[in-house]
Amino acid sequence: MTAPRPGGVRIGAVVLPEHAWPQAREIWLELEQLGLHHAWSFDHHSWRSLHDKPWYDSLAVLSAVAAVTERIQLGTMVTTPNFRHPVVVAKQVMTIDQLSGGRFVFGIGAGAPGGDARLLGGEALSLAQRADRFAEFVDLSDELLGNRATTYRGAYFSAEEARMVPGCVQQPRVPFAIAAAGPRGMRLAARHGQWWVTIGDAGRPGERPEEEAWQLLARQVARLVEACEKTMRDFSDIRRLVNVSRIVKSPYSSSERFVDIVGRCRELGFTDVVVNHPRPDGVFKGNRPDFLRAASAALSAFES
Repeated sequence: MTAPRPGGVRIGAVVLPEHAWPQAREIWLELEQLGLHHAWSFDHHSWRSLHDKPWYDSLAVLSAVAAVTERIQLGTMVTTPNFRHPVVVAKQVMTIDQLSGGRFVFGIGAGAPGGDARLLGGEALSLAQRADRFAEFVDLSDELLGNRATTYRGAYFSAEEARMVPGCVQQPRVPFAIAAAGPRGMRLAARHGQWWVTIGDAGRPGERPEEEAWQLLARQVARLVEACEKTMRDFSDIRRLVNVSRIVKSPYSSSERFVDIVGRCRELGFTDVVVNHPRPDGVFKGNRPDFLRAASAALSAFES
């Protein structure tokens, strides 16, 4: 099985949940008016160098965004099992899908080590345990969001007659965007995902030469192809999304650079590209006019 021939690429943005509502509302509405296909929020309890700065709950923010937007797809990038329980999150996801009229995408990841992993106490999980928990989180979420009532017994999560009424607008459930890099995670994405998400090797942009970063992405796409073959899934049925702000430095420093980056992603087999919304300083620092110009240029260049 091989990747399909390059076609149109859908463009999106990631907005950190750090803004008070008046500013957040303005940002999200601007993204919709710009014509972006989708926009996402990080799902952390707090995050890295911003842990003492304002930081809001991503699902609550997305509920508000769903109520004031009309077209743009919305999603988590990505929901973490570190402090989320599938039963509670599934009800929130169903609600946002209803509020948005069927525009929600449920991004799910394994949960990284760090502050979020220590938040609820308990011993740190090994890599294998995190993979087991991730698989269970996805399996139970699939059951919950696809059925009116779910009972489930797992090693990490359980449910007892958990009700999901009226259910999702999107049927049989909201789409899952599964973040994965290794073989086991890729198989999970192939079985359950409507999207696959990558941020490369999760290092800081620019830590490795750009050409090495592109080679890494190519290897990851190849792993997804292999996972689809093993699970009898049609590779072309899965949207492939990459956050280029986590791959290369200054992705929208010029319109030409961003268009070139999106083009390289398309050639590798990606269907969707997102970039982090500019911040005034620190992490993801950028210039808003540059972001707007670059996003507009990419939307024109890669219109489906």
